Parts: sequence; structure tokens; C-alpha cells
Amino acid sequence: MSENFEATFASLRKYTCPDWFRDAKFGIWSHWGPQSVPMDSDWYARNMYIQGTSQYEYHLRHYGHPSKFGYVDICKSWKAENFHPEELIELYYHAGARYFMTQATHHDNFFNYASKINPFNAVNIGPQKDICLLWKKACAKYDLPFAVSEHLAASFNWFYPSKGHDSYGPFKDIPYDGGRPAYQQLYHDNTCESDFMRQNGNWGEMSPEWMTANTAFHEYWTKAVCEMIDYLSPDLLYSDSALPFKREHDDQTNYQPGLEAVAHLYNNSIKKYGTNRAVYTQKDRNPEIYRIGILDVERSQLPDIPEAPWQTDTCIGNWFYDSQVVYKKPAQVIEMLIDIISKNGTLMLNIPQLPDGSIDVEARFTLEELGKWFHICSESVYGTRPFRIFGEGDTRVTINGFTEDRTAWKDWDYRFTQKGNTLYAFVMKTPETHICTLRSLTESEMVKSVRLLGHGEIPFQQSFGVLNMKLPEQLPTEYVNCLAIELQ
Repeated sequence: MSENFEATFASLRKYTCPDWFRDAKFGIWSHWGPQSVPMDSDWYARNMYIQGTSQYEYHLRHYGHPSKFGYVDICKSWKAENFHPEELIELYYHAGARYFMTQATHHDNFFNYASKINPFNAVNIGPQKDICLLWKKACAKYDLPFAVSEHLAASFNWFYPSKGHDSYGPFKDIPYDGGRPAYQQLYHDNTCESDFMRQNGNWGEMSPEWMTANTAFHEYWTKAVCEMIDYLSPDLLYSDSALPFKREHDDQTNYQPGLEAVAHLYNNSIKKYGTNRAVYTQKDRNPEIYRIGILDVERSQLPDIPEAPWQTDTCIGNWFYDSQVVYKKPAQVIEMLIDIISKNGTLMLNIPQLPDGSIDVEARFTLEELGKWFHICSESVYGTRPFRIFGEGDTRVTINGFTEDRTAWKDWDYRFTQKGNTLYAFVMKTPETHICTLRSLTESEMVKSVRLLGHGEIPFQQSFGVLNMKLPEQLPTEYVNCLAIELQ
């Protein structure tokens, strides 16, 4: 059995990423909870308390004023009556996913499992179902590694608008329901943050810090995350933040709550498997921080091949169900996946669920198209590693915050992965001539044969490192095709 980790940077920096994560390449995420009920996108639980925002106006006109119908009432309205995790996991597996993540709690502090710490959870309120545990049981049928996301670290500051009131109109100065004593375990006892906003006169702006310095909340976060680990035994834990919590005037003892949780995750895995198979992801790009786990890049990518594996998390639409958003097309998702895995990364894709737990026809279509592509190209994805360069061609994906425009690929753009003596070359845009030319091989990298995945061997010529290959007129997939180049 492996030696346990201590809750220190020195100990946790001995972490190595397990092979299952490096091999899986593609996961699907259920970013789902009570905020899906209005079908009005992300951050609803916060913005419904900020007068003048579109979600406040939506709430006022659909449900009534938040002094009378607050977020707790949204939670009670969530029924998940058509939630069938076995069917969805089967669909996700056939769409290519090789790990799955469920949301344990969002910034709204509503837990999707039978928590003994927080009574505001899906077993006591709303669905009266243990959402996370049902997902976990469904994953077991396909031996899918099971992941859990926590978004709790920012919740204390994020939720303080619930303590506010309208500044004008027919409900001026009437307090929202967030100040009611009976609901403080949901909305937090964050009057210190509320006082800050009251003094500054703008309830809509975030606190100066994304994560609070309140040590009582730090203790709550640590207990809650350790409860998730003990109860759900996840193979991956995702924090929607940097490592919680940075404490001023500390040196190696800062971030102590986060370090305790990460050590607990890894030690739980050692106890279960005899060695650590768990992965922890967070968003601080400081290598001194992310070396204790895996870097997560939200709605963006990395420009090159880092030494350590990493993850992109994104969505086909918005994080919670949005009835007006335009989804990414299957082609864009596939192209993103390819560019990410060529750089030692993994893609975690959220599929939005309706309040009842089902997915809509567009999401299902995307999953079915992904499945068709994986049926042809899976060997170029699973179990591969980066080549010495990630690709050929001068086109690059846009790396600018949360920008996810589809890339305009050119005929000479390729992305690479490798497995053993096989180099996989993804043809990002099929040349009109159907002649593919690679210039990245050295003269010592001699080609034995070339296969077009889903078709078979194709003719090639190699001269002074330049490799020319002739594609057939009829291609196996309408999306990115892949060449399997066998090297001697």
C-alpha cells in the first residue's frame, strides 16, 4: 500500500497523475441543480437578488418578488421527475465519455446528496433523491471513473445579494428572504459581506475577494468537502476555484483547508485501491500550486504541450439549462477535443439538463454525432500521448479568457497524438486535392504504412522527411478524419 499524503505542499507535490485520467481523454459533466428550474442560464440564485438584472426581472415576472418567493422556493420547485441516470450514462458512454462528473454543490450551497452537514439538500428538499449517489451507481455498470465537482468555496461572498432589497419601485426597502433566520444554513450568515455592500451602495458587485477570509466558513467548506469524499469516494474532485483558501501572512501553511481536503481525497483513494488513483483539479495556474493535482482551464485551452496533464472544462451551451442559448455544433466539439488532447489535455464537456432531469433533442443529437465519430477514431484518442510537437500548420485556437469561437482551419493544419510506434495525424480540414502533406517527420522516422481510420490503408510517398498521402474520395466521417501512420 502506498504511503499516505500529508496536508502540506511538500508531501502533495509528490503527486503523480494516474494513468486512467491520461488515457480517458474525454469526460461528460452533469452541471445540474435547482438553478436549472427557471431555464434561464447560470448564476440565477445570485442574480435574482440583484435589481435591474435580466434574471431579477425574469424572477419577478414569473415567480414574484424575492421577498415572497426566494431561492429556497426555487429549490422546493425542483422535482427531477424524469431523471434516469442509467439511460443517460449509457448514452454518454456510447458518445465517447470515459469518465463522468456530477455536481455536488454549486455556489448556491444546495447539496445534491444526502448531506448530514447541510439540511438544504436534494434528499430533504425538491427531488427527494440522492442525485450524486444515483449517478455513481449508474457509472459502475460501465466502470466509468466517477468525479464530483464542488463550487462551494466562493459561496459565502457570492450569495450576499440575498441579504439586500430593492432600491426603487413598489418593493423598495423590503428585505429579500436571504435574511430570514430559518434559511441561514442555505444563504450563509454573511452579514459582514452584506454590510460591505450596503456601505458601498452596490449589491450587484462581487466582494473584493472571490473567496472569503472568514475562517468559520473555511471550516464549513472543509467539513463539507471531506463529507463528499467520504460519502461518494470520487476518483476526481473538481474545485471551481483556485485551491481554497489563501491566508495572508502565512507561508507554507497557507491554503490549509484546501491542502487538508486534497490529502483526504488521495488518502481515501489509497485506502480503497492500495495506491492513489484520485485526481484533484483547480484553476490556479501557478505551477507551485497545481503540481499537487491537475490544472483545470475553464472554457479555454493551453497554447502548447505542458509536461503535466491538464483539463479543459466547457459546455455545449451555458452551465445551467438556458432555453435561449445556441449550442456548439458537434464539429466544434470534436475539433476542440483534438486540439486539447494533442497538447496533453483532457476535455470535460457539460451536457445541460432540463429541470426534470432529461436532455433536449439538440444535446442528444450532439452526443449521437460524437458517438459516430468515436466509433471511427477512438484508437487515436484513448490511451494516446502527445507527439514531440502538437501539430502542423500556422492556425491556432483562440486563447483569450472565456472565448470559444470555432477555429477556421486551413488545408495544411494537422494535430498529432501517438501510441507506441503509431503517429496519429488529424486532418483538421480536408484539402480539396485530397492530398495530405506532412513535413514534421525527421529523416530517421521512416513510415511503414498509412491507414485512414474507418477506411484502411492508403497510398503514400516519403522523401527527405516529407510525407504525402492520398485520401479516398469518400471519407469515413464528415468531421475530422484521422491518419494512422505506422513508423518503423
